[in-house]
Amino acid sequence: MGKDMVPKRLFLTKGVGKHKERLTSFELALRDAGIAAQNLVRVSSIFPPNCKIINRKEGLTFLNPGEVVFAVVAENSTREPHRLTAASIGVAIPADRGTYGYLSEHHSFGETDDVAGDYAEELAAEMLATTLDVEFDPDKSWDEKKQIYRLSNKIVRTMNITQSAVGDKKGKWTTVIAAAIMIFE
Repeated sequence: MGKDMVPKRLFLTKGVGKHKERLTSFELALRDAGIAAQNLVRVSSIFPPNCKIINRKEGLTFLNPGEVVFAVVAENSTREPHRLTAASIGVAIPADRGTYGYLSEHHSFGETDDVAGDYAEELAAEMLATTLDVEFDPDKSWDEKKQIYRLSNKIVRTMNITQSAVGDKKGKWTTVIAAAIMIFE
């Protein structure tokens, strides 16, 4: 199988679900993300070499019900009323598309989309930076680090997809997911 198992495309998606049962809230979050009819296999966080990011709408056209799909998934749940919960996937793509990048998963409480998304993006960028020998100072702000990454000419792009939600006021389970879905065609 070898190289046939390296995804050629990837898309990002997110969703939220609320229900009295935790599993059903997760199912509803998958439905909201458009990936409930697939059998997800969670994989670690490598962005494949030469992989193209496509939009969700196009990505969903490649999926079939019951298909086994490899994904990097972040999820979080709460049944605490009014508790803010978030799930985020960060992406860091190297300038040399022939080498691999990184995806990161982050799930948290009390963080907005922007805060959780920036953190996930930073995690992915730092993982990539360490493999490319790009120096970074963990005490610098994310904006300062982004500039260092850009100046290094080794990390070309970072991004994230984040889903947050406030826990249901009546105590139903609230589940958030963010995912990177890998396509092999």
